[in-house]
Amino acid sequence: MTALSYRSRDLETYLTEIVRGVSRFIQSDWTIVTISSEDKVEIIASTIEMDQNSGFLLHDTLIEDVIQSGKPVIIPDSRQLLYSNKVPSNYLAYLGVPLKIGDGDVIGTICSFLEKPRLFLASEINIIELFAQRTSIAIENHRLYQQQLRLNQCLSQEVLSYSAELKKSQENFLERERLAAIGEFTAMIVHEVRNPLTTIEMGLEYAERRLKSDADQERLTLAVEEAQRLNRLLQEILSYAKPQILNLVSLDAGEFLDDIISQVQELPEAKGRFVSYCRERQVFSVLADKDKLRQVFINILRNAFEAIPLQETVTCSIISDVNPGYITIQFHNKGEPIPTDILPKLTTPFCSTKPSGTGLGLAICKRIITAHKGELLIESSFSGTMVTVQLPSLKNNTIV
Repeated sequence: MTALSYRSRDLETYLTEIVRGVSRFIQSDWTIVTISSEDKVEIIASTIEMDQNSGFLLHDTLIEDVIQSGKPVIIPDSRQLLYSNKVPSNYLAYLGVPLKIGDGDVIGTICSFLEKPRLFLASEINIIELFAQRTSIAIENHRLYQQQLRLNQCLSQEVLSYSAELKKSQENFLERERLAAIGEFTAMIVHEVRNPLTTIEMGLEYAERRLKSDADQERLTLAVEEAQRLNRLLQEILSYAKPQILNLVSLDAGEFLDDIISQVQELPEAKGRFVSYCRERQVFSVLADKDKLRQVFINILRNAFEAIPLQETVTCSIISDVNPGYITIQFHNKGEPIPTDILPKLTTPFCSTKPSGTGLGLAICKRIITAHKGELLIESSFSGTMVTVQLPSLKNNTIV
């Protein structure tokens, strides 16, 4: 895939590479990227050369079905369905996938047409959805970039006052582009690895039933554990790569953390270790995804337990006056300090201080907290390590 700049011609080249990649992957005869506006549709990339004026009315089209449902529309053979009047002549099979932007709105589609009937596997549709995700990010970032250029032209005398904000925007562009690339690559790799891994696991299970000697069983047990570890790694890679879609509810972060602490006392890592929990006597209202926030807190607490010896204590606190408009949750352990050269990399993929760690736990946590418009901070010294989670308080929370 080509590197992407956000100039108009570069975007056209990039989207052309996208549609060509989709066509190669599912061997389609024609693939397009469309953008919808009110009741009209414009084709902005195509594997077949088209006229300059490639717009048409949205009403009663397959693209309208994809946009309204917000889900893929799949037609293996239009001759067997009521869709026959919607599929263009000379084509029998169709796959349409929506382009969704950050707020969940559908801005267009990726559509593929095939001259012969074809069944589409779930794994293929998942990968096309990753192509769609990357396309949406490119289009949205292109629009933001063009807006930024116009803003710079109008506010050239105020560049210094806005420099920090512009830098953050640029970093967000690069981060989202990087994550989209990781997602596309990861889905393909996992798809290719899981099938042979399942066959290997079945073979090992068969061998366990047939081979009875202690030496054979010992080797097989080790092999099975390694296969299971590889499966867990694949799942963590997928968790990191896929978009963070939040199911937001209002909750009291203080009570929620209290429940989490009760749960983690049963973890193997917590055995022989303690938790001290301090919080102000007030309600700490946040808008959050309970399952994903639970994943973050449990991961942080598990790491904290692993960092301290037996009979030591992890201290948790929750306060509201550290950063105005935010709820601050802190986890402190008195373990060995994290080396200064590793500390800035801890929330990047595959960086771990544990011999058996995958280096994805904190990276996933950071993605979840960032999706909540919050911040994850890690500090370490000879007095121990402090992990801080800052979440917007409910009255300041602008996530939709």
